[in-house]
Amino acid sequence: MSLFRDVPLTAPVAVFKLTADFREDPAPNKVNLGVGAYRTDEGKPWVLPVVKKVEKMIVEDNSLNHEYLPILGLPEFRSSASKIALGEDSPAILEKRVGAVQCLGGTGALKIGAEFLRRWYNGNNNTKTPVYVSAPTWENHNAVFANAGFEDIRPYKYWDAQKRGLDLSGFLGDLESAPEHSIFVLHACAHNPTGTDPNQDEWKQIAEVMKRRSLFAFFDSAYQGFASGNLEKDAWAVRFFVSQGFEIFCAQSFSKNFGLYNERVGNLTVVAKDEDNVNRVLSQMEKIVRITWSNPPSQGARLVAITLTTPELFNEWKDNVKTMADRVLLMRAELKARLLSLGTPGTWEHITQQIGMFSFTGLNPKQVEYLVKEKHIYLMASGRINMCGLTTKNIDYVAESIHEAVTRVQ
Repeated sequence: MSLFRDVPLTAPVAVFKLTADFREDPAPNKVNLGVGAYRTDEGKPWVLPVVKKVEKMIVEDNSLNHEYLPILGLPEFRSSASKIALGEDSPAILEKRVGAVQCLGGTGALKIGAEFLRRWYNGNNNTKTPVYVSAPTWENHNAVFANAGFEDIRPYKYWDAQKRGLDLSGFLGDLESAPEHSIFVLHACAHNPTGTDPNQDEWKQIAEVMKRRSLFAFFDSAYQGFASGNLEKDAWAVRFFVSQGFEIFCAQSFSKNFGLYNERVGNLTVVAKDEDNVNRVLSQMEKIVRITWSNPPSQGARLVAITLTTPELFNEWKDNVKTMADRVLLMRAELKARLLSLGTPGTWEHITQQIGMFSFTGLNPKQVEYLVKEKHIYLMASGRINMCGLTTKNIDYVAESIHEAVTRVQ
């Protein structure tokens, strides 16, 4: 009789289960639109040319070793990562009120931020502080804050299914009614899963209410540069909040924009009122890191730091990122054009109005099921598709299959 006999078998993570089902499908025309990673037009993973170049530099640098890093991470990685989030000439950086923690991907940055906030924000160990996440959001947002001990995780209105766009009035209404000091998890750009972002004027309205109501902004920035092809444009919301005097956290991931999915390169940028406050926050975060992963890995962080701090490599990286962003934008335009030419019922303007890797198609669960079972096109039950799964070879088949699903299945 096992000691673990009462342990229930939990359901697999949906997106990884979808990929496993795709791999096992023998159909020759199968398409995977579920995976959350970039793919080339040949449907292959892409190692960025600049990444290959820097990896070679690291291998050939005999001054490097495998000693422990500082607990908070590689200093040049932390500072350069915060600079691309806040801007090279950020007053907050010049005033020394910005700090950072190297983390295990964007999820690790969310984890350290959540653990700190539960311990030290809005009183000590206040598990009752409401945490608001968008409806819908990336499923890990709920799980990370719940796992950190927060007991009151609430949705805020975001997606208007009817118009297939942002529900700004609902969003602002939830900000107005939220208790003071509530935490709001905000997607910096390329909202996952909807691909729908507030415009600059809408962000200003959001910031005005949050400032007046004393709400805490915790940004999740997983797609900087990847969304529009422009680093500054994709960081606009974060930089605007900082310019308005907010103290913020910003979880940064380099999985997508560097293609470093399995290196787990993340950064938590902290902006506080002054240098003293930053130092005290980082001292507590150091303790949390020590009991979480103790010490971070160097390879991915060193690769990113070298790239961001070497002008010619930085420019090459920006070109690589734009290559990925442009392919996504092209696939959006091509898919919309095909659906319109087929006369597919409904509105499809949102395909090109949305931004980033994902598109919230508006397909319902039955239509998704039809695509998976009848057409061997794998996508999330929510109707979210990864635009990188589309290629010049499969886009006609995908468009015709969506047309068929929409016309045959209600």
